[in-house]
This record gives sequence, structure tokens and C-alpha cells, in this order.
Amino acid sequence: MEEITCRLLPFAVADGPLNMASDEVMLHAALDGTASLRFYGWSPPTLSLGYFQPEPVRLGDSPFSALPFVRRPSGGGTLVHDQEVTYAVALPPGAPWQSRATPWLPRMHAVIAAALREFGILTEVFDLSFSGCLRGGALDTSAGVPPRDRPLIESPLCFQHFTPNDLILNGAKIVGSAQRKHRGALLQHGAILLRRSTHTPGLPGVFELTGRTLKEQELAKTIRDEFTRQTSWVLASAEWTGAEIERIKLIADTKYCSDAWNQKR
Repeated sequence: MEEITCRLLPFAVADGPLNMASDEVMLHAALDGTASLRFYGWSPPTLSLGYFQPEPVRLGDSPFSALPFVRRPSGGGTLVHDQEVTYAVALPPGAPWQSRATPWLPRMHAVIAAALREFGILTEVFDLSFSGCLRGGALDTSAGVPPRDRPLIESPLCFQHFTPNDLILNGAKIVGSAQRKHRGALLQHGAILLRRSTHTPGLPGVFELTGRTLKEQELAKTIRDEFTRQTSWVLASAEWTGAEIERIKLIADTKYCSDAWNQKR
């Protein structure tokens, strides 16, 4: 049987345009047959809008309204990227990379949940039958009222909305992901909240919920190990190619730094 190899790109910290351009270049590589996985951080703290969100939702009196912002190529709600680890995986079209029987959003969340268990952190998977006590989210936590019957709370923030396959810790959402597909190739990226950000004081992270301090690269390594275990794929450490580095810079400057993209809705 042929060995299945996925490229593991180095952990990096960058601004919003460079991070989104890097993810897009991963998607282009997937179209050419190269699977990639990477973990990264954000500096400075940055707000990202889902592809379909109107730009004005970031404005107002909220603590995040003055943050630099970027529009993601994927859908979903507003994210404030600060005290977190972000992952991105890009996979070529078709088998063995993608299968309807095992969609990648719940599959990657299962990998992350197993990695968190290695640190003694036990999460739950949210679905419409979820019976736990939710807090800080878009669902009213009225006792005895099923989640599907609870009223929604107005908020643009992704982590104040509970959607199927989100990972829940002690009633709060700590892992959420979004996808984009292009000509059959898949880009999926998501965030793992490690601590509360001063820009989103209503969203607790792992530290506030458990008292555990997780280091970004230590958690990323544990997720990588669990990814290998669950997929049986080989993760091969690799650098960006010279052509990819140039393409990332170009896309960051011409697309993700531009008002035409970021304010398009």
C-alpha cells in the first residue's frame, strides 16, 4: 500500500493578511496534489470576518472594534485571534484525502479532543441533543429547555454561537472550525481558545475553565502526534517553497490587505 504523506509546515506567528494568504497558498498546493498541515499564532491580535459577514458587524462599542481585521476565505462568524492556537489543513480532491463517510470537520475535532485529553482536559461535542449547561454563548441556558428550543442571543462572534461538532468545555465553546472548498480541494482552519482575551472578556479559554496553562507549540505537537495516530498518515516536516513564499506575500498585499476584499460586504 502506498504511504500517505502530508506536509507539516513550521509553526509561525504572523499578522492577519499573511496568515490568510498562507492558508490560501496551502489550498493552491492541495489543488496540485500536496496535502499540508500547519499551526500558527497571530500578532498583533486580529479580528477576522467570515467570508459572508458584512464588514460593519465589527464596529460599535465592543472591545474588539478597534482591532485590525481581515476577511477569511471561509465562512462562519467573527473571530478575535489572540490567546489561541490556530490550525489549518489543506487536502487534495478525492480519495484518500477526503471521504463523505468521514467529514473533516468532526474528524479534526476528534483529533483535537484526543490531544486535549492528553493534558487531562475533557471536552464534549456539541449537537442539537446536547444536554450540558452552556454559558457565554448564543443559546440561552434556561434550565430544562432543549438547545434547539432556546432563543438566540445577538452576537457576531463565532465562539458565542454553538454549532454541530464544536468542542465544549465546562459549558463554553473552545474549538470551532470553518471550511472552504475550491475545485474539490479542501481548506479547513480553526481556533483553540487557550485563555480569555481582553478583547473578548465574555469568552473563557482553557485556562479559565480548568486552571491549566497550555503552551502553544506543546499543544500543536500533541495534536500533530494524535493526527498521525488517527490517520496513519506520515507528517513530513517541510518548509514553504520559494515560489510559495513569494505568492504568500503577493496575495497578502494585493488581497488580504485591500479594502476591496476586507470591506466587500
